[in-house]
Amino acid sequence: MAETSYTPRLKSYYEDVVRQKMIEQFGYKNAMEVPTIEKIVINMGVGEATADTKKVQNAAGDLALIAGQKPVVTRARKAISNFKLRENQPVGAKVTLRKTRMFEFVDRLVNIALPRVRDFRGLNPKSFDGRGNYALGIKEHIVFPEINYDKVDQMWGMDIIVCTTAKTDEEARALLKAFNFPFRQ
Repeated sequence: MAETSYTPRLKSYYEDVVRQKMIEQFGYKNAMEVPTIEKIVINMGVGEATADTKKVQNAAGDLALIAGQKPVVTRARKAISNFKLRENQPVGAKVTLRKTRMFEFVDRLVNIALPRVRDFRGLNPKSFDGRGNYALGIKEHIVFPEINYDKVDQMWGMDIIVCTTAKTDEEARALLKAFNFPFRQ
């Protein structure tokens, strides 16, 4: 595959603006110390898959459109009879985005998808895990522009985990704020 000279908008924004802001705010000695977004994991759990395994394939197809790469179908680790769940039965899909696709996804998430969410008041500023990673949930996957609203037979929620190289939650919050993540006040 030939290497192209295309750089995502947010990556150049990070290198030109965000990195400088973070150095001023936290006083890093080295430019490589500045935290960055490492990867984004998008997980779609399909609870109705116990009745119909085709729903997992539909969810995986929608997730592929949103992420721009093929998701992995996740399977149940063990059987739980109360949930009518068998071992190794497909229960969802997940995808891990890095580098160019990751920056493109963050751009679409912050500028297009989150403003389309109904009754959106901002992201929860407490959803950090203590090691600089941030998790958020979206109740309807149709807020993404790639999903054709008319062809959707069912709404699925998704978990989006943003993994950063930040050591603390404070650094991670400053990094995501610099990327215009709309946190609640």
